[in-house]
Amino acid sequence: MDNSKFTGRNQLIERLSSQVGDRNLAIGILKKRGYIEEDGLTLTTIGWSRSVMSAEERAIDRRSKKSGLPPDHFSYNEKTNKAVLKNRKK
Repeated sequence: MDNSKFTGRNQLIERLSSQVGDRNLAIGILKKRGYIEEDGLTLTTIGWSRSVMSAEERAIDRRSKKSGLPPDHFSYNEKTNKAVLKNRKK
């Protein structure tokens, strides 16, 4: 998988389709997460909010929510599409 594709804004469906290898599977996942309406065509409010984020912003947001730490504690690794904890010196 090439994580450098579809990293910009408004590419939520395309990025997940690229990651899982199938557009219908990606739409199913996004429906389950509540990002796409049951019609499979329309983004929900939360789907729009995720779609307007870049891949970097989504990765940092996911990690921040999971850890409870503020977003500025993380940096983005483009190769893995993951946010990593910054080395924070005192």
